[in-house]
Amino acid sequence: MKKIVVVGAGTMGNGIAHVFAQNGYDVRLVDVSEAALQKGMQTIEKNLARMLAKGSITEADQTATLARLTTHSAIDSSLSDADLVVEAATERVELKLDIFRTLDELVSPEAILASNTSSISIAQIAAATRYPKRVIGMHFMNPVPVMKLVEIIKGYNTSDEVAKRVQDLSVALGKIPVLVHDYPGFVANRILMPMINEAIQSLFEGVAGVEEIDQVMKLGMAHPMGPLQLADFIGLDVCLAILRVLQNGLGQPKYAPCPLLVNMVTAGHLGVKSGSGFYEYTPGSKETRVAARFLN
Repeated sequence: MKKIVVVGAGTMGNGIAHVFAQNGYDVRLVDVSEAALQKGMQTIEKNLARMLAKGSITEADQTATLARLTTHSAIDSSLSDADLVVEAATERVELKLDIFRTLDELVSPEAILASNTSSISIAQIAAATRYPKRVIGMHFMNPVPVMKLVEIIKGYNTSDEVAKRVQDLSVALGKIPVLVHDYPGFVANRILMPMINEAIQSLFEGVAGVEEIDQVMKLGMAHPMGPLQLADFIGLDVCLAILRVLQNGLGQPKYAPCPLLVNMVTAGHLGVKSGSGFYEYTPGSKETRVAARFLN
């Protein structure tokens, strides 16, 4: 596999494109939004500059990585020779199904179609295509250039050959693949999201404040980031969407999202991406402070 297409230039998409390009693959980054494409490329350039400053890559590496990247504003015939497509669009079922239907008609039957979905059924996505055996989950962790794990989700019809090729590819990218079965939330988010939801519920019930909850998990459980700050980093809308997938897919009340989370998403307080969640964020600054609404 040499020619890679990444659909979606957001946080995950540009990170995935970055990693492939840095490891020698020709990458076409696709997004219907020109603004998203520009922002995605700026993020890649900034991350490469940071790596250069740290001495982890050379100027030649930086130049070569950027030279392997091109941007496209539509899924069209210019992408038809792709060996692998990684979809990293917004976590909405119908959007993903539409993308996979289009890709299925466009690329060769031998091309692999992967989704970076964090919770949506691979079997459901594959069912929208003519060749479900070549559809697989390739769930990278954020930030993609840094995190080693790739959760490989084998759908009900995914072939063993495709699963093996994607695992080998992940290793070639310097990642550590873990093969899991196709059930709601897979492994990472089936465990992580209930923890985040319980942290929000504890805040909602007044058990402790934002910083106190995060400190308990950081200092007591050796987590590098507290669950509320992590939720902000992931995006509260994404957390809510995953919890609803878990609730609907598993039918258990323990996965029901906390009302506070629902209200925050409804009000547009989505975390880092909106500038405010459980903490408040200033563009260009690493400093955070507890959101005013949660101060005593």
